[in-house]
Amino acid sequence: MRRRFRRGDPGRRIRIAVVLMAAVLLVFAGRLVQIQGIDAATYASKASDMRLATIDIPTTRGEITDADGNAFAMSVEVHTVYVDPVDVDPDERDRVVEELSERFDLDPGEVAAKVDAEPSRYQVVQKEVPPRQWKELDALDLQGVAAHPDYKRVYPEESGAANLVGFVGADNHGLEGLESVMDDTLAGEPGKQQAEISPGGTRIPMAGGLAKEPVPGRDVRLTLDQDIQWHAQQALADRAEDLDAEGGSAIVMRPTGEILAMANHPTYDPDDIAASTPEERGNGAVADAFEPGSTNKVITAAGALEENLTTPDTVYTVPYAIQRYDQTFRDSHYHETQRLTLNGIMATSSNTGTIQVAEQLGADQLYNYLGKFGFGKPTGLDLPGENAGILTDPDDWWGTQLPSISFGQGISVNAVQMASVYATIANDGVRVEPTVVAGTVDEAGEFTPSEDPKKERVVSAETSDQLKLMLEAVTGEHGTAQQAQIPGYRVAGKTGTANRVDPETGGYEGGGYTSMFVGMVPAGDPELIVQVVLHDPKEEYYGGEAAAPVFTDVMSFSLKTMQIPPTDTEAPGIRLFE
Repeated sequence: MRRRFRRGDPGRRIRIAVVLMAAVLLVFAGRLVQIQGIDAATYASKASDMRLATIDIPTTRGEITDADGNAFAMSVEVHTVYVDPVDVDPDERDRVVEELSERFDLDPGEVAAKVDAEPSRYQVVQKEVPPRQWKELDALDLQGVAAHPDYKRVYPEESGAANLVGFVGADNHGLEGLESVMDDTLAGEPGKQQAEISPGGTRIPMAGGLAKEPVPGRDVRLTLDQDIQWHAQQALADRAEDLDAEGGSAIVMRPTGEILAMANHPTYDPDDIAASTPEERGNGAVADAFEPGSTNKVITAAGALEENLTTPDTVYTVPYAIQRYDQTFRDSHYHETQRLTLNGIMATSSNTGTIQVAEQLGADQLYNYLGKFGFGKPTGLDLPGENAGILTDPDDWWGTQLPSISFGQGISVNAVQMASVYATIANDGVRVEPTVVAGTVDEAGEFTPSEDPKKERVVSAETSDQLKLMLEAVTGEHGTAQQAQIPGYRVAGKTGTANRVDPETGGYEGGGYTSMFVGMVPAGDPELIVQVVLHDPKEEYYGGEAAAPVFTDVMSFSLKTMQIPPTDTEAPGIRLFE
């Protein structure tokens, strides 16, 4: 017999299915309650974070100016032009491509690719567009074409002070020079704005609200005079190129330490960094250390006078050459044995005479005065790459080092240090730490001066006056720097010609020379000091021949620029010979 089939109870299956569906719906409902009710705020915040981002709004970088507010570095407003492909009207598509490619001299194919780049909402077409050019484009009212503001750093005076001022990088932050040192002051604080992020990861500008207003950077006001800086740069470059010098610097300084010019050769164009080398960008006025040569003799004389070991009229027997231990020291030019006063030793720049004065002073005291005049320590300018030079402890000096150091061999300095020595003498014996930053200026135009520089009396006013007369004799009839005379003004100064060490051999032979002249005007009551250094000039290398002409040029221009009247007194007669 066949077994009879019986259908199951459908109601049972339906009840089981309903229970399972109810369970699933209950889970979904619970999850929905959690998302939309209990954790609604948390999930809304996460969703917002995925869709929105906070971006920086560029701010204006502060200017770097001279003492009168003339800009060495400034930021100008530019625009970044972009296209929103989704918003471009298809009927105007060809016109948009044509206008953008022609106005910015771009390849039409590349522009078309950006205009057609849907679903992107943001395609940059051109950066650093001048405001006037953007205004002309904006007037066409091309749908889907827009721009947002940005800032570009420019340097109006070309290479006038490039080695000091430095430059910024692509992110508008300083990389070298004062742009780097003063970056926190100049940069300001960018604003904050929310921007919407498209599904494709593209940032859509202006999609969110302003979260924080940008704060402009503060201006940095220097002690420099733009006209003097430019002229010093040109005069130095011309002379360095004429003599095929490896490099050099020219500094104009007040007796109170304010630097009016800091020129360097070689230099570079900060608007074209790619075309420069690290050597061209260095600030040689503080970075290049050199032996000061005869410009150092003024310190030897200052110490001996201050310690009452000699007088300007004390007579010395000065031969052409003298022997100390195993070394023979000579004057730069042959002469018969002379009877010279200390005035005469300085005027004729005698090495053998200076050695005798140094031996009166002694190693410890000479070292002491070298340090008080600023050797062997930073200038206080806090500039990148500064080389404080070499001044070893007298306990480490060997037999011939006192003689050689007395006339500037065996030690090294930078140009600002040497200029500061003569500024100290010009300032009646009080050394004021050199300064190049006068202060800062805020958005409202309020000036905040820098901290007062450190001051220290090095020698008495009487010693300073005696040194000024000696230095004036250097530019006189029997002096080594008659080329430094300036009609109508009394000029005091000192030549310097020092051997350069050949880095390959470690000796002087084949290393060339460093030529120097540093002087002050008017000699009786100085208002300006000019220091000129030329590294390895060819043909002419004595300081009076190579460097003094630059001094005369730069000092003459500076006197006129600062409206310093001619000297109304005659140089007093001083005794050079017995």
